[in-house]
Amino acid sequence: MEVIRDLVPKYTSIAVTNNQQYIYYQPSNQIDLKIKPGDRVREGTASHKALSFHQKVSDYIEKDVLGIPYFGMSVPILDGEKVRGCITAILPKKPLEFPTSFLTIKANDRWYPVSFKNVMFLEALSRKTNVHTEMMVGVHKLNLTELEFYLPSDMFIRCHRSYIINTHYIAEIHPESHSTFLLLMKDGTRIPVSQTYSSQFRKILHF
Repeated sequence: MEVIRDLVPKYTSIAVTNNQQYIYYQPSNQIDLKIKPGDRVREGTASHKALSFHQKVSDYIEKDVLGIPYFGMSVPILDGEKVRGCITAILPKKPLEFPTSFLTIKANDRWYPVSFKNVMFLEALSRKTNVHTEMMVGVHKLNLTELEFYLPSDMFIRCHRSYIINTHYIAEIHPESHSTFLLLMKDGTRIPVSQTYSSQFRKILHF
């Protein structure tokens, strides 16, 4: 949980469930749903949707569900085809969409706007992000988790706690041990798909 807290914005509350009830809850200073370990996962919540659909859910939850409106991002924990629980990030509101279809990155003491379609992959770099493009590598001021909220989901997939990839730049997918994969990108870079993300990765790419 210390690692997860380092990966998400400070205004994010975190909830962890098994397949029926909450087993951990850490509120932020901006939103507190008053969840207690042992509380049953209520129908209509982001956690309940992830447990029911067996896939990542990003949704605005109305006030009548838990008494406080929130935006939830919930990822199921899968054991094969069985769902064992989920981890949910709870935000006070839906993150704003990028007003443009590009990222502005810094390289060589200057800034470059780069179209989403030209971004091959993003790599965690402390509190910032290395953005790898067709022409260069530059730094974006937001961390990987913050950028994940903004990037179009039909193009970018989180495959590892340190990587988000553009699916258009995957050349090959190689099986690894323990249900993980190794991606060979079109520029020759090798990127791991960790066990945490492998099931969701397969669902999105339909294999």
